This record gives sequence, C-alpha cells and structure tokens, in this order.
Amino acid sequence: MAANPAPVSGSEPPLPRHVAIIMDGNGRWAKKRFLPRIAGHRQGVEAVRRVSRAARKLGIEVLTLYAFSSENWRRPQEEVRDLMGLLRHFLASELDELVSEGVKLRVIGEWRSLAPDLAGMIDAAMARTADNPGPTLVIALNYGSQAEIVAAAQRLARDVQDGKLAPEAIDAARFESALETTDLPPLDLLIRTSGEQRLSNFLLWQAAYAELMFVDMLWPDFDEKALAAAVGQFGRRERRFGGL
Repeated sequence: MAANPAPVSGSEPPLPRHVAIIMDGNGRWAKKRFLPRIAGHRQGVEAVRRVSRAARKLGIEVLTLYAFSSENWRRPQEEVRDLMGLLRHFLASELDELVSEGVKLRVIGEWRSLAPDLAGMIDAAMARTADNPGPTLVIALNYGSQAEIVAAAQRLARDVQDGKLAPEAIDAARFESALETTDLPPLDLLIRTSGEQRLSNFLLWQAAYAELMFVDMLWPDFDEKALAAAVGQFGRRERRFGGL
C-alpha cells in the first residue's frame, strides 16, 4: 500500500482514489415495507450495481464493499443461504459487464472456505478480470479485519523465525505489505449507511487516516447521487495526516 499522499491544493476538489462502504440496512429496509429480509438483500444487490457503476463514472480508482463479515455466520442459516445465493447470482450476471468495462475484481477475506462451487466462481471471476486495466472492485467476503491483522503478524513472525526477516525491520510499511490490501491505494473515504456509527471489524488498519462518513440512508436506497454527495463532502474536508 502506498503512503498517504500529501494534501493537494487547487481549484478542483480532491477525488478519493479508494472508497470503502459498509453496506448496512438491508434488513431494516425490508422491515419498513413489511417484506422478508431477503427482499432487502435483493435490493441491496441492486444498490451494489448502481454504486459500482457510479464509482466508475466518478473516476474512483478502487471501490471496496463489505459484503459478508466473518461474524455474519451467526445469522439464521436460511438468511446465510440466501445471501450466498445472491452472491452466486451477482457473479454470474455481472461478470460480463465487469470484463467489458475493464474492471478488475478482487475478493478479500477467507473466501476460500466458502462452498467449493462458490469459491470456484470467485476464483474464475478474478482470473478472468486479472489483466483488466480499469478500476478495481473489491468485495470483502467472510472478512474480518482483526483476523487479517493477526494473519499478517503470523506471516511476518514466520519470516523472522525462518531467518528471512529481522524483527527491527518490521515497520508500518512492512506490516502493510503483509495485509490483503497491500497493492491497493490507501483508503481515503469509508462510508457506512443506515445511521450506525462503528467500523464493525472492517479495514481497521487501513482506516487509520481515512475520512469517515456515517449516513442515515439505508443501503438499498443508496445511489449515484448519494455517492456523489459523499465524494463532494470528502473534497471539502481538510486532510492533515497528523500535520498542521
């Protein structure tokens, strides 16, 4: 991961290179309409389509979406099954568009422990888009930031144990190189929908200097206008990165 850029002055407001979204509120969206939770999740998938297209139009280099956390397995089995079915449908229905738009698909998290057919779909989708030159869509699946940080620490500890790395050589940059997001731009803007104000174990290291926005809108209602408004607000913030 590259170092955070210095604040840029000029007439044009800065555009975030890397935007991440905690997509929250599908269940509440459905409840407000007296619909089953799966209806909210279906509309949430539609929001993913809208927002990923909007991000490309705005020129955002990387969009990272928190699709399924490692804690979401605690939900009822039927809901988890429905979510995995929607993921299969999304991959099958959107892959051609991602390819034609030059989008590179990236999945982070312990996705290889998902059902074999789903893991195979993910692997094939990433391989098919690997050489695309355009923006990157990152999906966080079976992801937990604490687990990612622990895995990075273990990886570096093994290198020390094997004599490949001196302990004093481990600095912030070296640690970042062991994270799953190592080759992505620094996280500039993290948005959470539905009015909740917590990070929920998402990109904890990466969010160290990110701008945080908590919006009341439920995820199924989030659209191009809402994303543009968040990007506009980002452009009006002064980022000091610890300086004056």
